[in-house]
Amino acid sequence: MYYSDDIIEEVRSKCDIVDVIGEYVSLKHKGNSFSACCPFHHEKTPSFHISREKQMYHCFGCGVGGNVYTFIMEYENMSFPEAVKLLADRSGVKLPEQEMTGEQKAKENYKNTLKEMNKMAAAYFHYLLTKSEHGKKALEYLTNRGLTEETINNFAMGYSDIYENDLYKYLKSKGFTDAQMKDSGLVEIRENKGATDKFWNRVMVPILDINGKVIGFGGRVLGDGTPKYINTKETAVFDKSHNLFAMNIAKRSKRRGIIICEGYMDVISMHQAGFDNAVASLGTAFTIGQATIIKRYTEEVYLAYDSDGAGTKATLRAIEILREVGLITRVIDMKPYKDPDEFIKNLGQEAYEERVKNAVTSIVFEANTIAANYNMQDPEDKISFTKEMAKRLSTIEEAVARHSYIDAIAETYKLDRDGFKAMVSKYGNMGMVNKPQYTEERVVVNQKRTEQSDVNKPQRLLLTWMVNDVSLFSKLEGVISEEDFDNEDYYAVAKTLYEQYKSTGKVNPAAIVNYFEDIEKQRLVAQILQTELPFDVSEDEKERAINDVIKKTKLMHIEAELTKNTGDVQKFQELIMQKAKVSKMHISLKNG
Repeated sequence: MYYSDDIIEEVRSKCDIVDVIGEYVSLKHKGNSFSACCPFHHEKTPSFHISREKQMYHCFGCGVGGNVYTFIMEYENMSFPEAVKLLADRSGVKLPEQEMTGEQKAKENYKNTLKEMNKMAAAYFHYLLTKSEHGKKALEYLTNRGLTEETINNFAMGYSDIYENDLYKYLKSKGFTDAQMKDSGLVEIRENKGATDKFWNRVMVPILDINGKVIGFGGRVLGDGTPKYINTKETAVFDKSHNLFAMNIAKRSKRRGIIICEGYMDVISMHQAGFDNAVASLGTAFTIGQATIIKRYTEEVYLAYDSDGAGTKATLRAIEILREVGLITRVIDMKPYKDPDEFIKNLGQEAYEERVKNAVTSIVFEANTIAANYNMQDPEDKISFTKEMAKRLSTIEEAVARHSYIDAIAETYKLDRDGFKAMVSKYGNMGMVNKPQYTEERVVVNQKRTEQSDVNKPQRLLLTWMVNDVSLFSKLEGVISEEDFDNEDYYAVAKTLYEQYKSTGKVNPAAIVNYFEDIEKQRLVAQILQTELPFDVSEDEKERAINDVIKKTKLMHIEAELTKNTGDVQKFQELIMQKAKVSKMHISLKNG
């Protein structure tokens, strides 16, 4: 962090979030909060709420939230230090002079060197494709796939020569060192073989970051070699999980939403057909980091993964991630063809446009996919299907949308509407929904909770309860503490909350966000601190739900301690006794 915690908090405390956001959007006073149409997505009915008491904002439509720094970072597309400086200037706080250390300067300069090397490599590959004799075969391959000269030039596509050290010699002639070339991921250097190119005899596609800088490459082999596709390895400038192919173009598209495809060749074909809002992940499964990038530019996503079994599984996994960051998701049906490239080649741009228009919502796609794996005439299968769908619907925080899907699914699959609604509320109140795992024959629930987000969900839910009801700190004194939160981020939040409460008897959620410079972590923390629990519950139901998450949180902590203390017999036995005690524990939250 460039500035001290005291300075950051001083600036934040002098910038009332209502006043700051009011300079960007028109606010309406509503009860204890202020509302507006969300500045981060298009809407007609205001769902963006600002709490002066918490000094935080939250949109119930698209899910964004945070403190005044988060708002400035997202709205003005600034880094955290830049947001601090802007708000300091606004509030009259004088910031200490800050200069980059020698180490920071060296690190930044090295990144620039790697980007410059990638830029030169891209230009060289493009020259080989379009001007050299060896590139003719690659150029023929691309034109046979229906790509025009304009498209090839727009994406700066290229060709890596048949010689295994061709690029190495070129970059060496430009003054780059062996160490730099190795760090770029373009060259491999081994003691027994010397320097060899990572890519050779491949069609090359430059991968650009959100600002249009070349950070890596994808290469498609010519002929029958394997692997068919390879990407640049992770480097100081290329992080696959936080970049998307063609996002630098898609972010400026006038089309509605973002279309996510499986590969960059699909994206290139779609852009040529006019769908310049298409992007692809980079040789890895879709990630939360990529979803967060997309959310900066749109509220709606269309999934266009392959229509085979593997593509269906990838679609279902992506839906879970996109839902987690609050994006509206629809799925494009490409049958009888496998992928967008194949579909457009056979049926054309207008037919694909129609498929986009008729894309089904993620819930409908999930319901159809899940139902296909159950015999709906069999009572036990129907119960299993009902439970699975109830768990999915319980993750929808917006009440109107949740109730709408409850009605639609109950009617479509002839479920008892009231019983189905009660089941959805039950899973929502427990907050312990397992993410599903998909097999070829049946959808099953992952009872082992291998997903990290599932493992930590009890901790996250407990923090949300405590922020919404500060009296829980005193009621749970001696029962649970910050030490019970094993997740690094949740522990940091819990530790600060406990310190605030012990010091003042209150909590200051907005100040906690300051501790996280990364925008994704700010959103995660803001979601915990600003989320309003959406399910109507009685006091007894609330008590049962809180007891459940307390037990799970404490048991998780004990299990972690057991793993650490296998060699300490006495400590191990104490932990076993604690575990048995926690399993039987019940905390009454009633006053008096």
